[in-house]
Amino acid sequence: MAIQQSNCWMNSASSDPMQEIEAKFYVQDLEKIAARLRPPPPFGHLPQIRNKIFHKFMKAYSRIWGRLGGGLIQPRVLETNLRFDLPDGGLRSEGRVLRLRQDTAARLTYKDSGKNEQGILHRREIEFGVDDFEKARLFLEALGYQQILIYEKYRTTYELADCHIMLDELPYGNFVEIEGTAHPAIRAVADTLGLNMSVSVTVSYAALFERVRQILQLTFTDLTFANFSTIEVNPEDLSVSAADKAMPKRA
Repeated sequence: MAIQQSNCWMNSASSDPMQEIEAKFYVQDLEKIAARLRPPPPFGHLPQIRNKIFHKFMKAYSRIWGRLGGGLIQPRVLETNLRFDLPDGGLRSEGRVLRLRQDTAARLTYKDSGKNEQGILHRREIEFGVDDFEKARLFLEALGYQQILIYEKYRTTYELADCHIMLDELPYGNFVEIEGTAHPAIRAVADTLGLNMSVSVTVSYAALFERVRQILQLTFTDLTFANFSTIEVNPEDLSVSAADKAMPKRA
């Protein structure tokens, strides 16, 4: 099982290459946020006038359309995540994560327990790519780790103002994650997107799944789209509030 260089943006952009700094939000209208991150329609009829008035107009053009013009980094892709733990559940009990993920590539990730600072989560993250997802799974099991959870999500990734914005579609609802290198940048992007920092979600997707399982008395143990195909989940079931409730209307 060869190890390859990870594509994880935080490993190249953060001042600490192993520090994850992020805020997560439950949202009601993911498409509205996605629309704001896309560039405005092309304006192909303007003459190529290289003067200050032209440049000012082009700078204001995105704002007129209510668009932020974030750069698309990764189009929508399905992620399959496997969570592992020791037989005694030691990792989960300490808030640590060992995860094997498959999307456009396979990645192995370890995360320390997180520290919540005013709605923004900090924790050490070690991630690297592997060239064979199935061999990586067998490798972990040979070391004594057990698979405890499968969870799926669709993710689309944008970049804006030195942050990465992940639009996540999970079987029980939609979320936005903002990753950056500092609190002010994350808060500024959240504010720009109309997301309320006071209701950011500070627990993992797996922990939210456990809440739903308890409240709805679900018998299955994997967070997959097939399992939730006939189940409707509301914010109360997740014990969260929608961060985009007060999102301003745009043209």
